[in-house]
Amino acid sequence: MADTVPSQLALGDNAARQLANATKTVPKLSTISPRWLTHLLEWLPVEAGIYRLNRVRNPRDVQVSCSQRDEAELPQTFVDYEEEPREYFLNSVSTVLDIHTRVSDLYSSPHDQIKEQLRLTIETIKERQESELINNPDYGLLANVSDEQRIFTLGGAPTPDDLDELLTKVWKEPAFFLTHPLAIAAFGRECTRRGVPPPTVSLFGSQFLTWRGVPLVPSDKVPLADGKTKILLLRVGDQRQGVVGLFQPGLAGEQSPGLSVRFMGISRNAIASYLISLYCSLAIQTEDALAVLEDVEIGKFHDYADTYK
Repeated sequence: MADTVPSQLALGDNAARQLANATKTVPKLSTISPRWLTHLLEWLPVEAGIYRLNRVRNPRDVQVSCSQRDEAELPQTFVDYEEEPREYFLNSVSTVLDIHTRVSDLYSSPHDQIKEQLRLTIETIKERQESELINNPDYGLLANVSDEQRIFTLGGAPTPDDLDELLTKVWKEPAFFLTHPLAIAAFGRECTRRGVPPPTVSLFGSQFLTWRGVPLVPSDKVPLADGKTKILLLRVGDQRQGVVGLFQPGLAGEQSPGLSVRFMGISRNAIASYLISLYCSLAIQTEDALAVLEDVEIGKFHDYADTYK
């Protein structure tokens, strides 16, 4: 009778890992996005937490004349201002981070527990910031599009014709489209169907589809419901009378513009607490700086085999 062959003839993985060093990564947070909107906006400091947006009232009433070398009387005029301009108040995205000192004392090698907890919390706050810039019911982009700057798709799916119409609404130095990634994919399909694939441009080391030279910037914070979303078009910058971000400078514990991290102390239960706050808002300086394409369907596909017969 043959000898029984042992099932274990070599050192296995489970045993070897007892003596091996493992490369330990920092924690990865799946909800982090590039946050292109916050990168592309121009940010203005708001010293007292209030930004008053002064506008001209009835701008077409300002009268001027081109002289014809005669003695014609010149028009008399003045530039009037809105009597009750809108004031924007900075909002706070905040939380209190609690860390047990025993954890930070004993388990901070190779990665500092406090540093990583702060980093992940700050990333989450910044994600919420971008969502508020788009969706906040007071100052968010979608809540502040004027009625004459809202248009609807011609056939549901976003087509070059739709984006051309959107460009007529923000024709003074448009900066970028902003929409859900699935809407960009849907627009790409419509362009491919027409045989006009959109060119790309490199920004921040990434490639973006463009239309008429204007990049289509993705953000998963643009709402998507029932297979429909929206495409926004923005002009940005203070000098262009566009959309601007607002932040509070000079905060105690300032880590970056508008972001503050402050140590609150250690409780009798040995819990160290940190207050993390980000103060921001957004202003649309003139109504023609922002437009939106509504009811954008993202689920329309084409049978290209039939299309090219």
